[in-house]
Amino acid sequence: MGLSWKERVFIALLGIAAASGLTMLILILVKATNVFLPADTKFGIVLDAGSSHTSLFVYQWPANKEKDTGVVSQALTCQIEGPGIASYTSDPTQAGESLKGCLEEALALIPQTQHQETPTFLGATAGMRLLSQKNSSQARDILAAVSQTLSNSPVDFWGAKILAGQDEGAFGWITINYVLGMLLKYSSGQWILPEERTLVGALDLGGASTQISFAPQGPILDQSTQATFRLYGANYSIYTHSYLCFGRDQVLTRLLAKLAQNSSVALVRHPCYHSGYLATLPLAPLHESPCVHTTDSMNFTQNLTVEGIGNPGECVAALRSLFNFSSCEDQEDCAFNGVYQPPVHGQFYAFSNFYYTFDFLNLTSRQPLHIVNDTVWKFCQKPWKLVEASYPGQERWLRDYCASGMYILVLLVEGYKFSEETWPSIQFQKQAGGVDIGWTLGYMLNLTGMIPAEALTQWRAQSYSIWMAGVAFAVLTLVAILGAAAVQLFWTQD
Repeated sequence: MGLSWKERVFIALLGIAAASGLTMLILILVKATNVFLPADTKFGIVLDAGSSHTSLFVYQWPANKEKDTGVVSQALTCQIEGPGIASYTSDPTQAGESLKGCLEEALALIPQTQHQETPTFLGATAGMRLLSQKNSSQARDILAAVSQTLSNSPVDFWGAKILAGQDEGAFGWITINYVLGMLLKYSSGQWILPEERTLVGALDLGGASTQISFAPQGPILDQSTQATFRLYGANYSIYTHSYLCFGRDQVLTRLLAKLAQNSSVALVRHPCYHSGYLATLPLAPLHESPCVHTTDSMNFTQNLTVEGIGNPGECVAALRSLFNFSSCEDQEDCAFNGVYQPPVHGQFYAFSNFYYTFDFLNLTSRQPLHIVNDTVWKFCQKPWKLVEASYPGQERWLRDYCASGMYILVLLVEGYKFSEETWPSIQFQKQAGGVDIGWTLGYMLNLTGMIPAEALTQWRAQSYSIWMAGVAFAVLTLVAILGAAAVQLFWTQD
């Protein structure tokens, strides 16, 4: 017997109600999946305005932080075209203009809806520290120019300032230890503080300054060399010091100026340049450096003829004369120039010009100190023609690798007091954990502690509960309406 028309209508209405309920259930599941997606990603931009060039970095981290610190990763790096911003003294506006290309690249990566909440900071290092000493108004004009460019961009501009040498060293230390997993690691589905860890020291050699930062075994007796911070719920206290005018470029400039002052003629016999090297150099750049203390007797309008003699012994002696070692004589906790330093302790990463110089000399494989010393001496003794023929296309810095290698040895061994026993603890690296080493990532990590994390988990849980209640109400209402309609139809029709 077939179904009556009433029964067929009733079944159809029930089918519609069931289909509606199923649709709502699917929507619930979709919404649930969306609610439990990873929290929103935050972005930050840091510009490292060094003495020789500027780099832009974009970092990202989940909005939900771990113990008040973001889990930061590098999303983009961009090299600004042109020299360091301190070079734009004659036209400061060009310092700001130079940033626009990389800034556009960064903004293209970051979702447009997040541009206005992306913290952006420019930190100028030793090049601008020197310019500020020499001509503070020029330094202010340059900072004003880059600030205007960044202020006009659709970002949350946190400022442009000259970074203190101590901060540069401390943030570099944070960067290395973070990317090596010494500050935080992922285990069993959660981020935890590593139980067994060996904190790594940082050795940075820039163009105008050099920094040493590490966690000493004993207490830090000079508070001016102490940096403290809190990351991922743990407190850290490290020794850090920055030596202005002891960066690679400024040391080479100071060395040439000292040799020129000691010469009675306009010919300098340079012990750190290879034998057979001969060049005519202007004296004016020596006078322009705040690190060079010149005598009035020197005529900086003339040129200087420089002849290389390739004498590593005299080269070391000339480099030593740039230090004041006597001020630390017979003092265990003293480096040079009267600066307090506890004994070096633990493993160290040496980066920037430490790495570039030793990479050129093939000395980044943790060779013993005596082999490193022997390799540098033998390189310095090579004739210039042989060096030129051996390294085609590298003429720009080729003459300076001997002096740079010797300087690194004097700085690390006689300055920072590394010995034959502690030398193997130094790793000469460009990167750590696949990330370029520098102060910017450490700065961003520290900055995330000052950026409020959105309470996304709580908000999403609340909105999910409200949404679920609304959907359930809608389903029950629909079923009730359809049911009532069916009953009404059934009883009112014959």
